[in-house]
Amino acid sequence: MDRFQPFAMERWMSKFEQDVEYNLSESGVHPVLLSELLADNADMIEHLLATELNYPHVNGIPELRRHIANLYDGATADNVLVTVGAIEANYISVRTLLAAGDEIVMMLPNYMQIWGIAKNHNYRLFAFHLREDREWAPDLAELESVLTPHTKLIAVCNPNNPTGRILTASEMDAIVDCAARSGAWILADEVYRGANRLSDEENPSFYGRYDKVLAVGSMSKAYGLPGLRIGWVVGPVDTIDDIWARHEYTTISATMLSNKLAAIALSPEVRPRLLKRTRDYIRKGYPVLQEWMERHAGTFTLTPPDAASIAFIRYHLDVNSTALTEHLRKEKSVLIVPGDHFGMDHFLRIAFGLPRDYLVAALNRIHDLIGELRQG
Repeated sequence: MDRFQPFAMERWMSKFEQDVEYNLSESGVHPVLLSELLADNADMIEHLLATELNYPHVNGIPELRRHIANLYDGATADNVLVTVGAIEANYISVRTLLAAGDEIVMMLPNYMQIWGIAKNHNYRLFAFHLREDREWAPDLAELESVLTPHTKLIAVCNPNNPTGRILTASEMDAIVDCAARSGAWILADEVYRGANRLSDEENPSFYGRYDKVLAVGSMSKAYGLPGLRIGWVVGPVDTIDDIWARHEYTTISATMLSNKLAAIALSPEVRPRLLKRTRDYIRKGYPVLQEWMERHAGTFTLTPPDAASIAFIRYHLDVNSTALTEHLRKEKSVLIVPGDHFGMDHFLRIAFGLPRDYLVAALNRIHDLIGELRQG
């Protein structure tokens, strides 16, 4: 058996995130309280209390799938499969489309799940990069150079994790053109869609731009509901049915209560409120982070994120990123993500979509560690 490649970042987080005083490794905003979601709505509460705790529709309850379909131009409930988080959607989508030896092209940096899937299932993996010196714009010439007639899948993350970069419409069109020339699928991880820092206008989905797109979403990032463990994939009906068949080998279904709570969250009445809450956390937290970095002139370099509640920060200290974050975890009880988890040393991914007092206290501890490192 080939040696298994663990998911380094998720291993790091699952081992340590519950044991530190300050967790800045999480990539969503501060989670929603159940009372916030239901907003003392007696009818909603009665509806939930009357729930029979049985299996739901295995592909997601119809109400939830309709609400998800409404987020994608031209989609219907039949184009939607509800999964246990976006992480299941990504996994079973890739495993449906690819077999050992198939070629996949992946945007980097990126959430590294698909990179690990490719390594563990013997796909031929190629990359195109977002370029820091171009404010994290995609290197489209590199994408064209690595595509072949045998490319089966292009995996992108938009808005991007970890940089927060949103692709422009022309960049999206160029990626679609590349996929069409190779006949490749596009797997678009769009879990941060709607979590904009600068605009209230949602960035568009890849869905609807090309007939071989699988768009993945989640309740975790833009909606502040990671504990529901609800994700989805939207795509052509026949392909969704094929992915659904893999879903029955993994989780069978998400829970009934998660389906119902997600349907409430994505309803036309509640969804705008949740998106506003997320954007408020992002827009209030980012200036706190920015001011903290300015206190360390010459230590950090950052291209401001367009979206998401995370910043991918280059630091100018003579220490490895994993070593730095280990010092921080052990000595200051603060967890952040090292750039090594994205294959990029001398970067840190830091969350800022958190309550101000919590964020300030955590950043102060990082400040203290930097001072200690500078003193030797």
